[in-house]
Amino acid sequence: MKHIAIKENHLYSKAYAKGQKFVSRNTVVYVLKDLKSEKLMRANPMKEYVNRIGLTVSKKLGGAVVRNRVKRILREGLRQTENEMNLKKGYLIVIVARASIVDASSIHIKKELTKAFTSLRMIEQ
Repeated sequence: MKHIAIKENHLYSKAYAKGQKFVSRNTVVYVLKDLKSEKLMRANPMKEYVNRIGLTVSKKLGGAVVRNRVKRILREGLRQTENEMNLKKGYLIVIVARASIVDASSIHIKKELTKAFTSLRMIEQ
């Protein structure tokens, strides 16, 4: 299933201010319980809770081509992580790219995200 994107700026601000965070070499991951998760679950055709994902890639990293490549790498690393692990649902997840991510591959990002979600206790047993 395709991810639901975080579109409102105030949700990013809430995740930065109140969410738990994990800092690694290439990314910073923020996780916050989504208050709209019940409403989104009822609107979902499969009646399941979903996570809303936000990717932040600064212009400091490079031009549009570089930023779009970084976003593709982040999405692929997240997809692989979700396939391997059973993540908790009903959360806002914001992933911020750091400068060193330009040279990273999706395998490195997957390892970092796995470590981040494990540390943030986002894995269901």
